[in-house]
Amino acid sequence: MKTTRTDIDPGLEGLLRHAVAIGAAIVVLLPAARGFSPTFGWMPLWLLAMPACAWWALHRFRLPVRETDEASASVLRPRRRAGTQARRRRASVLRLRRPQAA
Repeated sequence: MKTTRTDIDPGLEGLLRHAVAIGAAIVVLLPAARGFSPTFGWMPLWLLAMPACAWWALHRFRLPVRETDEASASVLRPRRRAGTQARRRRASVLRLRRPQAA
């Protein structure tokens, strides 16, 4: 079950979706787009990765939800044991006191 969000601008989402698709096509079809440009740097970063990150940021960095995750999220499990935090034991070996520098 997919939920749609109403606060995402459909025009911006469509623009970013097309930018990712066009960037992927350019990187696949043009060998020069897979290289390095002295002006722009690594071309797949700007043609594919940056539009994909912008599209992901538009959706507030949510990862796709799998059906098994939804089923396991409905079961509430305690994350921690109840009780106090454990304390450290004192060292059993006596430490020799050495003079300290002032």
